[in-house]
Amino acid sequence: MSISNSKKKIAKPTGPLTVFLPGIGAVSTTFIAGVELVRSGLNQPFGSLTQMGVIRLGKRTEKRSPSIKDFVPLASLDDLRFAGWDIFGGTAFDAAKKAGVLNPQDIELTKDFLQSIDLMPAVFEKSYVKRLTPKVVKRAKSKMELVEKLREDIRNAMKNHGSVRGVMVWCGSTEIFIEEGKVHQTLPAFEKGLMKNDRQISPSMIYAYAALKEGIPFANGAPNLTVDIPAMVELAKERGVPIAGKDFKTGQTLLKTVLAPMLKARAIGLNGWFSTNILGNQDGEVLDEPGSFKTKEVSKLSALEYILQPHLYPQLYSDFYHKVRINYYPPRGDNKESWDNIDIFGWLGYPMQIKVNFLCRDSILAAPILLDLVLFMDLAQRASRSGIQEWLSFYFKSPMCAPEIYPEHDLFIQLTKLKNFLRYLMGEELITHLGVEYYEENRSRRK
Repeated sequence: MSISNSKKKIAKPTGPLTVFLPGIGAVSTTFIAGVELVRSGLNQPFGSLTQMGVIRLGKRTEKRSPSIKDFVPLASLDDLRFAGWDIFGGTAFDAAKKAGVLNPQDIELTKDFLQSIDLMPAVFEKSYVKRLTPKVVKRAKSKMELVEKLREDIRNAMKNHGSVRGVMVWCGSTEIFIEEGKVHQTLPAFEKGLMKNDRQISPSMIYAYAALKEGIPFANGAPNLTVDIPAMVELAKERGVPIAGKDFKTGQTLLKTVLAPMLKARAIGLNGWFSTNILGNQDGEVLDEPGSFKTKEVSKLSALEYILQPHLYPQLYSDFYHKVRINYYPPRGDNKESWDNIDIFGWLGYPMQIKVNFLCRDSILAAPILLDLVLFMDLAQRASRSGIQEWLSFYFKSPMCAPEIYPEHDLFIQLTKLKNFLRYLMGEELITHLGVEYYEENRSRRK
């Protein structure tokens, strides 16, 4: 199939864009306050590809490298409006203080704005996130009734903000591990499950279904089984809505998707990769429960298998041992620390080791991901791109893709896919990095 280089039709980003956030905690408040600080000229959007990234166009000799935000028609930060749900009530200001990520000065600078965002009662059931005890939740006789309450919230927020466009990104806690079942296979089965309160339909799925029914793009920032089920893919295509996920790629897994491709590129073998973390925020508390941890563990373990492809490189990777641990350590708060011990072998089987100690700030790494996803998902909607947005794999630990293919986890392949998709939308030549044209042209001139 040939790829057309004609510019695709993209609707202009007119009017406000409402950002819907289920779960107003550390990541959400860091994102909201950060957007307000940036658009007020008080800080910089470090870590955001949409705000600080550039994209090369054409040949290297052409020296065309515009900023991404000038190349594609993204919504302006000034157009963003915010609405969200949480189980603790109050305002976004209350949530930001509780999260303790931002320093008091930054919280104070955004106090008035954060206080203007009242948090709506959330859809929540303790059996799915056992370590949290809610203060305010929605009540209904069925999960379908909860859907209708969320849809009403969405419509009211859109009306209040005067917007006709929205994006929803799940920023709630990691739910217990759920395996895909019959209720997830078709849209009629899923809707029947909503009416019958099926236990395999979690709160995050209720949010995703409500968003898609309202024509709102949905991305999943947690490792939950949520929008990555056949019923949701079916609904997204039926409603013409983009979906993406899952699990923001922030700390330890971000490093794995850089280091593992290096090992494979140089045919360096792997005997074992031991990963451990300490984390003291609400996310750490939730993941201290075995059911929620299993959901996260599956997400964090998957990257190495897909990148290293043991079936293609059995002598190098068929027997490596991979272990991931997360330890709840309250004194550290949102400042996560990870350690990786990597046992490798090289020429003639001689052993070597790599040690990595990453002291990061979980929400500081996640907030710009959230911003980029909001702007890119809105772009996809305006470009009439529905269903799975594989080009956004760059941002996720467990990226979604078509069922007949495997997901790409290599960070740099993911970045190439993202930038080539933007070039494709704008009718620019896709870049393969082959580079032979520079040398073939020179040879032709010499002849």
